Amino acid sequence: MTLIRSRRDMFPTLNGLFDDFFNQDESWGTGNVMANRTSLPAVNVKESEDSYNIELAAPGMKKKDFNIELEDNVLTISADKKEQETDEDENYTRREFLYTSFLRKFTLPESADGEKIKASYNDGVLDIYVPKKEEAKPRPPKNIDVS
Repeated sequence: MTLIRSRRDMFPTLNGLFDDFFNQDESWGTGNVMANRTSLPAVNVKESEDSYNIELAAPGMKKKDFNIELEDNVLTISADKKEQETDEDENYTRREFLYTSFLRKFTLPESADGEKIKASYNDGVLDIYVPKKEEAKPRPPKNIDVS
């Protein structure tokens, strides 16, 4: 007997092109240790004629918190953030430690040019630009003269 744990198990959300090219190999994350939660940033993947764009929602992070690597056509995005918060009220001091980390991996398509990947982080969104190789970009039709 197979138990279905969630709607996600019943209805896969990624299919078609992105199943073939942007397979998520491994994902895990840890949220606030005090709350014992896990978190995994949401990701949008867009394709245009010239590139793939990966947008990863990671509010509250800083540029230095991210680590992005490409090895054997697998793009790994990870982050690690540690904070300590202090709240003093009368004779009581409370300290809370916050550790947040995540890891996402994507297998890039053969058409991706791994040598020219760029990343930026603005307003809580990590944007990764993955250009396509020149030979993978669509070309206008060529007219052939009949002799």
